[in-house]
Amino acid sequence: MVESVGRVFLAVDLTSEARQALSRRVMEMAGHRRLPGRPTPPRNWHMTLWFLGDVARDRFEVMSHHLSETPLGDVFRCRFGELGSFPRARRASVLWVGVSRGSRSLSSLAAGTREAVASAGIPLSERPFSPHLTLSRIRPPQDVRALLDSAPSAGVDMTVREVTVFRSHLGGGPPRYEALERFPLG
Repeated sequence: MVESVGRVFLAVDLTSEARQALSRRVMEMAGHRRLPGRPTPPRNWHMTLWFLGDVARDRFEVMSHHLSETPLGDVFRCRFGELGSFPRARRASVLWVGVSRGSRSLSSLAAGTREAVASAGIPLSERPFSPHLTLSRIRPPQDVRALLDSAPSAGVDMTVREVTVFRSHLGGGPPRYEALERFPLG
């Protein structure tokens, strides 16, 4: 039997300052009303680079080694901007805040980490990377056009200094994310 480390994903975690500022701004952007659907608690906010799923321990160790050896790029700034939705505003199942500055750097970071993950033999989704932070999951889908049209830009800046490998723990309420490893940027 292959030992697993659990459900794993690579992400850019928010700094505590950005998390607090963005939490205040999201409430303002929503007109001080509750977000539609099932909001993600601010303590769980992050920008996912890659969801890896259930990863075997040996593959995880190879991936960690590759990530520690891979030049992930320089520290950079990003800015959270407009609200958006997947798949579309008329029938949204996910509400998110996008990145208005630093999206190219985030995309480069995702590409660099992709190579390290793939070289460990861990399969990845072919879905293109889209820099965003999930605010709420909406089931059943809802029309969020009025919210998107009226919300100002978040305008919250953050310095990205590292990539974090998280393990997610499900069940008994919102998921809980445990940081397993952190890989600093140049």
